[in-house]
Formats: sequence, structure tokens, C-alpha cells
Amino acid sequence: MLRLLSTLLLLLATLPATAAEEGGRVPLPVIDSGTAEQCVEPVEFMRRNHMELILHQRDETVYRGIRTKQQSLRNCINCHAVDAAGQPVSLDDPQHFCVSCHRYAAVKIDCFQCHSGTPEEGVPGVVGARAWSRGLAMESAR
Repeated sequence: MLRLLSTLLLLLATLPATAAEEGGRVPLPVIDSGTAEQCVEPVEFMRRNHMELILHQRDETVYRGIRTKQQSLRNCINCHAVDAAGQPVSLDDPQHFCVSCHRYAAVKIDCFQCHSGTPEEGVPGVVGARAWSRGLAMESAR
């Protein structure tokens, strides 16, 4: 019993030191404004409702065959998955728009098991997406 008590006290004594080393907080997500002048919906609305929009778009596309660009996942990625220089940002990069917030909220993202997490080639504001993703594919094939 004494051994258990001393172990617990030791553990409690080291927790504040560990928290202080890491800044004591979970890093805030990196939220950029995207490459477009304005998002398809107001920012506050998107923060609270983006998942409902994505699910609605999925249902419209998969079950009804209706494809629209305004609230498509591809449209989101083309605008938000780039850095300030217009270079595509990988899903492995903590700066990736989706990954940044979802890590902060401890929410698992499974969209990118099927969908690409990088922008398409030829999207305004995106530089070298095809070459970048080709290089990533070659690297993963090694």
C-alpha cells in the first residue's frame, strides 16, 4: 500500500513538469483563409456545420447522382489544402487545414481513405500540384 501511494505521489509530482515542458496546452489549430476571396458559406457557419454539408453533398452525389461544386469536398481541398505560397500541403503535415482542426478536436478523419487530400492541377492559386502528388506517389512506392 505504501509503495502504491509513493508511486502515485511521484506520478502527480511529474505531471506539472511535463505540462510545462509542452507549453501546458494542446496546440491551437492552424486555420488559414484559403485561396478564394470568400468561402462558400460564412466562417462561423462552416465551423459548426461543415460535416452536415459534406454528408449532404455525399448523399446527393452517391445516391442521387447530383454533382455540384459549391460544397464539394474537392472544392474545399482545392482552396484550403495549400500553404501561403500556393504549394499543396500533405495530410502528414500538421499545417493541413482539415488535419489541424481535427487533431485539435480529437476527431478522426476518414474522408481521405478514398478522397485525395491535395488540390487538383490547374486550380488558381495552386502551384505544382500534379508534380507534387506524383513525387509523393513515387516516394510511397519505394
